Amino acid sequence: MAAVETSTSPYTIKPLSTAIWPAFAQLAEKHGGVWNGCWCTWFHPACADKGESGEDSRARKERLVREGKAHAALVLDGDVAVGWCEYGSPEELPRIYHLKEYNAGLVQLPDYRITCFFVDRGHRRKGVSTVALRGALGLIAKAGGGVVEAYPQDTQDKRVSASFLYNGTRTLFERAGFAYVRPKGKNHCVMTRTVSPL
Repeated sequence: MAAVETSTSPYTIKPLSTAIWPAFAQLAEKHGGVWNGCWCTWFHPACADKGESGEDSRARKERLVREGKAHAALVLDGDVAVGWCEYGSPEELPRIYHLKEYNAGLVQLPDYRITCFFVDRGHRRKGVSTVALRGALGLIAKAGGGVVEAYPQDTQDKRVSASFLYNGTRTLFERAGFAYVRPKGKNHCVMTRTVSPL
């Protein structure tokens, strides 16, 4: 898929794929594999560190991308990846925090979940998360749209370290048209938006 130029920023969006994997890998490697070597695999079905297989997180993520089982909107500054927003179906991303509490209030599973953001340390507080979220919603629309759910931090306008904002913030999602549904765990919530197909 061709890059999508955003009209309000210097960034472009590309879907995570084998073609763009080297840029994704370079960003992850620059940051130690992201969150202690997770490589953005935690939300996928049980992984190596949970005893499912002997694969390390990098190899596992690359395999999932190759198999079409890992989706993300990759934000590029020129040819360099500077951030991403991970999304996928509940089957692709079944592991969310506070799952017991989430399931207790569940009426119907969404078509898509947005589970994770990451932004290069040199590009933080420059709108990359907003671009990544917009990119993910655009890619979901191109894939047919549907109900999209997110689980952001409800910061209540308090300044929070970026290391705790891997799910984004309630404000970020409100600005993107998501509606608050209910609380989930400490300082997190469930938000939803229906995306029309393109």
